[in-house]
Amino acid sequence: EVITFSEADYEGVRLPHDDPVVVTLLVELFTMKRILLDSGSSADILYKHAFDQLRIPADQLNPVKTPLVGFAGETIHPLGSINLSVVAGTAPCQTRVEMT
Repeated sequence: EVITFSEADYEGVRLPHDDPVVVTLLVELFTMKRILLDSGSSADILYKHAFDQLRIPADQLNPVKTPLVGFAGETIHPLGSINLSVVAGTAPCQTRVEMT
């Protein structure tokens, strides 16, 4: 499904704008709020605190050897990667994808 925005979504937004897009998604059957969408990023990042709240055992992480450059410019070594089911939208306008 294509995600689109209507005129109602622009309520209170001054145009032109460069505001971040923040959404709520269903991740592994848990509602996860305040997800920042960054179309310029090449990585989908889940912080450890959020990962811990999903109650997925850490041994399910796949090893990752490539460091990431953090949001503040620092080098970060990921704990690993994992494929998670993500649902966007509500029925009947809903899509489910596997994200790493």
